[in-house]
Amino acid sequence: MEVPTSWDALRKQARKLEAQLDEQMNSYRRLVSTKASTKIDAAENDLESAIDRLLKQLQQVNSQMQAWVSSGGSEMVSHTLTRHQEILQDLTQEFHRLRSSLRAKQEHALLLEDFREFDRTRLDLEDGSADRALLREHASISRSTGQMDTVISQAQATLGSLVLQRSTFGGINSKLANVGSRLPTV
Repeated sequence: MEVPTSWDALRKQARKLEAQLDEQMNSYRRLVSTKASTKIDAAENDLESAIDRLLKQLQQVNSQMQAWVSSGGSEMVSHTLTRHQEILQDLTQEFHRLRSSLRAKQEHALLLEDFREFDRTRLDLEDGSADRALLREHASISRSTGQMDTVISQAQATLGSLVLQRSTFGGINSKLANVGSRLPTV
């Protein structure tokens, strides 16, 4: 990388690097949005290293621009430098955010892969025969049927008790009415 000495050359180089970074970041965004595997491939590593390298170059250009401004640049030049520094900061933050998002997706996919492998292993360890599964299912249904029979018999016993109580209260009511008709003061 050549070392430009004029402000215009530094500004052009910063713009060029920003444009390259923008292209690379768009590619990286697409990669992050579509990536669902756990493996880090060479294209991903190349893209990350290219973006990292461009960010470092832009940082160097900004440092050179800062040195140029501190040696007597105008307010307009200072404003331009501030804008380039903000762009660098935004690009750096977005790159770190995208990289974190990609790593989180990869960890999530790895966890799911481990869980699927665990589930396959568990099924292999269990006696995988269909007959055993059917026997377990039949036993479960039999237990459920037995429990339902118990609940039904309890409900029938409760119904019988309620019918007996109703007839008892009905008999008491008629006896009180009978006594009331014979003894009006009671």
